[in-house]
Amino acid sequence: MHLFWDVPPDPLRSVEVTLIVADPPLVPELYFWALQVSFSDGSGRTGGGHLGLQHHPRYPGSCAANWGGYHREGGELSGEMFLPSSLGNPNTCDFGWRSGVPYRLRIEPGPGHGWRGSVTDRSTGEMTVIRDLRGGGKALVAPVVWSEVFAPCDAPSAAVKWTEPSVETMSGEVLAVDSARVNYQTERDGGCSNTTVEPVADGVVQQTSVARTTPAGATVAFGSRT
Repeated sequence: MHLFWDVPPDPLRSVEVTLIVADPPLVPELYFWALQVSFSDGSGRTGGGHLGLQHHPRYPGSCAANWGGYHREGGELSGEMFLPSSLGNPNTCDFGWRSGVPYRLRIEPGPGHGWRGSVTDRSTGEMTVIRDLRGGGKALVAPVVWSEVFAPCDAPSAAVKWTEPSVETMSGEVLAVDSARVNYQTERDGGCSNTTVEPVADGVVQQTSVARTTPAGATVAFGSRT
């Protein structure tokens, strides 16, 4: 499930959004909820990256975080991970997130030529740098958030909420993102017909194993801000 942000097609310095795992998964399958960006060098896209939380049954407490990037040609970007990884994965680390807690995902310039991904627990204010990527272009474009679910379509329902998305322009202006365009993976391509997106008072919910109420291609609002 994707939510493509309605933003001007201008290069961006940073992007961020708050993620809440409202109804955590109940099956030992991979669920990945992420903020994705494309990288740009000014003349075109040079690759992309995704920062988010995972329900991953092979990590402690089934909890992990990921910040991974790739070149336009498909190879992975290198980088420095700041947390241990139980599987030794260079992109995915142990991260004990909790359901119901708001986590602020932020992608911004890192040291040198690259991009930093961080997660801030908004209930405590604690910020954790997940990883610094090397390379990836000079700016960010085309932000989107998504839920990637590897569980069967009839698995118990799980849901996340996205709130308060914002972008920072290259001049330093911070802009709130008010709406996004909905997309689902088709059944033909392996998707489920019982996933949906639901706008709520303070954000947008992505949920599995429920009747679909919002069609693909619809525009949804992120709601009021606190």
